[in-house]
Formats: sequence, structure tokens, C-alpha cells
Amino acid sequence: MNRRDLILAILASSQGRAYSPVQLQKAAFLISKRMPRLVDGQGFNFVPYDYGPFDSDVYSEAEALRHVGEAVVAPSGVGRWNVYSASDAGVARGKELLAKIDEPARKYIQEVANWVLAQSFSSLVKAIYDAYPEMRANSIFRG
Repeated sequence: MNRRDLILAILASSQGRAYSPVQLQKAAFLISKRMPRLVDGQGFNFVPYDYGPFDSDVYSEAEALRHVGEAVVAPSGVGRWNVYSASDAGVARGKELLAKIDEPARKYIQEVANWVLAQSFSSLVKAIYDAYPEMRANSIFRG
């Protein structure tokens, strides 16, 4: 799969729940880090940023999915950021993508999706820093 497909697979794995920016970034980071061969061609290039690993291309891919009707990008309602989810068409295609990959990869994507969505902002960032201390280099997070 390409990286846009990976973002769609992540969004489709959430059972309709929306991802905050940090949840989407960290899900894409964990999957890219632990399953680097899952994405064909150019993968993501995560760098240490304010709240850990960050690649603006994660948002670019989500926006591209929105333009074709497979993702919903909407204001959060509680802050000045967007939330990201799969549209009905995106869920359908995301499930097709997930069905084409091997079971361990499919299960891992779904486990990561469920895990990041269950975390608070602080616990998610802290867990990433604990596992990948090099991603703390430019952090402004003090939790």
C-alpha cells in the first residue's frame, strides 16, 4: 500500500471515531516505525517536533482523501485544530485495503488505532517518548 492508503486504513480502523491530530500522527508513526515494509515507495519522514514524531504529509494525505470523499476533516469543536475520520466510502475502501494485507499487519493497524484512540493527549505523547526517546528532541511537552 502507499502512504495515502495507510492513512485511510488507519482512519477506517476506528469504527467511526475521529482522530485528533496527535492521535493520527502517532498511529502513522507507530505503524511506519514497526512495519516499515508495509508502505511501498516513499514512506513518511517523521522528525522530532513539539509533541513528538511529526510529518506534515500525514495531514496532506488526509486532505487528499477528503478531496476524493474518503475522509472527513472537520473542526474539533473544542480547539483550533481539525479531527480526522473516514467517510462511509472511506470505511468501505479502507476495509478493502485492510483485507488485502496479511493478518498480522491488519491486526497491528487495528490495535494501534484502538490504542491511540483510548489514550489522552498526555498519555499518548508520554508513551511515545518512553518508547522512542529520540523523538523528544524538540519537544515543548512537559507532561
